Amino acid sequence: MPLAPLSQTGVLPLGGALVRLARSWWGTLYFGLLALVTALSPSTYHPANRATTARLMYTTTWQVLPWFTLLSALISLVLIRIVVVTALSYGLSHYALDLVVRVLVLELIPLSAALFVVLRSALGVGGAADRTLTGEAQSWLQSHPQRMRDQVVPRVIASAFSVVTLAAVSSVGALILAYLTVYGFSPWGFDSYTRMVGRVFEPSVSVNFILKVLLFGLAVAVIPVATVLQAQREPGAAAPNATVRLFVILVVIEGLSLALKYV
Repeated sequence: MPLAPLSQTGVLPLGGALVRLARSWWGTLYFGLLALVTALSPSTYHPANRATTARLMYTTTWQVLPWFTLLSALISLVLIRIVVVTALSYGLSHYALDLVVRVLVLELIPLSAALFVVLRSALGVGGAADRTLTGEAQSWLQSHPQRMRDQVVPRVIASAFSVVTLAAVSSVGALILAYLTVYGFSPWGFDSYTRMVGRVFEPSVSVNFILKVLLFGLAVAVIPVATVLQAQREPGAAAPNATVRLFVILVVIEGLSLALKYV
């Protein structure tokens, strides 16, 4: 019986798809490293670039910080109350605050901040800037490093700053709400509460937390821009879905963080 050609068995199309996928992810990683190096270069921050970066940071962070913090506080208060009441009903009240800090502050709030910035970008906030970038992407890919400094790096810095700031402010707010939920406005629980928080945020956990938030910020900042540039570079290919990529990377970062912390 004659063997079917490889093209009919689906081996070659599958191999080509894997190669394209690998090239796409490698392009994203390469762009991220290039953007990071450019962002760390002092020559990037000339006066016009500093003004652009400050404007984008205001748009992506300070405009949404008050109501995101309020929304995060309301959700955190509900979750804290549920955990505390449940722990009291089972006689485990001494574990309630520890659980709140480990689950809410260390895991849920950083992830929610990253997802918020992702969804805000996906819903078209700041779309005019993205369309400008799309129009200039092809010429930038033909090696114009000045475009990288002036048009790409400010967006990357602003998006990463947004994730880090939203996560940090919301985490501090959740810690304050956790104390007030259990102790009220009494100062007598401050010593035991700070000792508990200090035990949770031991050096390895603190480093893990900081790295996770920074990686979340880099992923949210880099992947959408890299996807736009890749789509301009290969207009005939299927456009990669930046949102799907972001969700995959965020899940991978969260999974690695949990593995390093508890395994």
